[in-house]
Amino acid sequence: MLHFQSTHEPKWRKLLLSCAIALCPMASQSQVTVEGEGLPTRILFVFDASNSMNSIWGGNRKIETASRLLSETLKGLHQSHQLELALRVYGHGTKHVAGNQDCDDTELVVPFGTANNLIIKQSLGRIRAQGTTPIARSLEQAAKDFPQAPGRNVIILITDGIEACDEDPCAVSRALQSQGIVVKPFVIGMGIEENMEEKLRCIGDFYDASDPDSFEHVLDLVVEQALNNTTLHVELLDDQGNATVSNLAYSFTDLRTEHHHPQWVHTLSWIDAPDTVYVDPLPAYAFTVHSIPPRVIDSVLLNPGVHNVLSVPNMGQGHLKPQFARGVRTDYGIMDVEWRFPGQCDSFFASPVGQELRLCSGTYDLLFHTHPPTLVQDVRVDEDKKRIVEIPAPGSLVIHAAKSGYAVVIDAKTLEPVFQFEPGQHAGKHTLQPGNFTLIFRATNARGTLYSIRESFTIASGKTTNLNIHG
Repeated sequence: MLHFQSTHEPKWRKLLLSCAIALCPMASQSQVTVEGEGLPTRILFVFDASNSMNSIWGGNRKIETASRLLSETLKGLHQSHQLELALRVYGHGTKHVAGNQDCDDTELVVPFGTANNLIIKQSLGRIRAQGTTPIARSLEQAAKDFPQAPGRNVIILITDGIEACDEDPCAVSRALQSQGIVVKPFVIGMGIEENMEEKLRCIGDFYDASDPDSFEHVLDLVVEQALNNTTLHVELLDDQGNATVSNLAYSFTDLRTEHHHPQWVHTLSWIDAPDTVYVDPLPAYAFTVHSIPPRVIDSVLLNPGVHNVLSVPNMGQGHLKPQFARGVRTDYGIMDVEWRFPGQCDSFFASPVGQELRLCSGTYDLLFHTHPPTLVQDVRVDEDKKRIVEIPAPGSLVIHAAKSGYAVVIDAKTLEPVFQFEPGQHAGKHTLQPGNFTLIFRATNARGTLYSIRESFTIASGKTTNLNIHG
């Protein structure tokens, strides 16, 4: 246990006044490595067969072009037990009637399976475009299309229009991603008007195909990216370089969109190994471990189609509890202590006095919001160690005043203000750290400066000091 006497020397004042911004330390020498093979990839094609797909596009109807090019792409896919395909179609079952659209017109035409490329091709040839565009409801139903077994679940939405059923496909997509059902969907727009693009971009990674030639290129690109079965496990290394640290939350931040996704809590399996997760390999990410203080990696690039290992060093942690001597309760009530890097004034965290924290091993300064402030410097936190930092308990100052007036309590040595009272608000009980102080007072109705009163007093831990001001 560490005991600290409160200090009101000028050094804490200089430190508080000459603030420098503290940056959370970056995780040094972090790395992404590759090992092993991934699990199956499942691709669900959500295909638009609404009435607008009958419009002419490059000399043919959109649905004919889309069906033909998708069939050719499927034909060229390598048959593998690690690739499962399915087809969901919307807008094909009910003829579109203005003012009476069928928003439940969505169907899983071909369930997931391996080597079913030909079945999907044959099904595409039988589809007739005639209905409306229930994108949100199709995505909701898609959540039930994927098997429960582990795998990387991908949706590729092919559409020439936006949601027509007054629902929110973007919210549905976010929910599917946040629940870990799918990675961010791919959206291929077929001749989408510019003012409609934003309503599709929020669903997933949007690709604009302005003509049949660009559609073919985009389709091949998207399928290639979807096939990248990218898995990952995160190693949080202790101070000896072993992956023993766990149960910390972490976030991936897409550096392009600035969206924080995915966000999980790190887990070790029953064999004490980090578990495997599925992460979209397309974006560059910033990676943040939500430890205290946070560990941040500026840029993470995943290797697609393989298993990645993201290692974060220096994650060893110890416990530290700041409290008043002997853990006594004080008249401060609930009071915070700020945590800072040595020599800095920008706090990275604040917590109630008396609460034990799990901190990354290192050296910190603690600022207690006492009266006056108490700064404890260079407190060491060691991995797997518990430590208590104590400061003296406060005492009390009780001011008895017969008259209203102007008053201030200052530190007798540094002259720093401790309490500055509004007129008439100085009487009563006030909590102070042990030390020597001065109260300066002038009654409101006093006829001049010379009628000011100066009272020196000492505060001791757990003791009450009474001052009588008669003005």
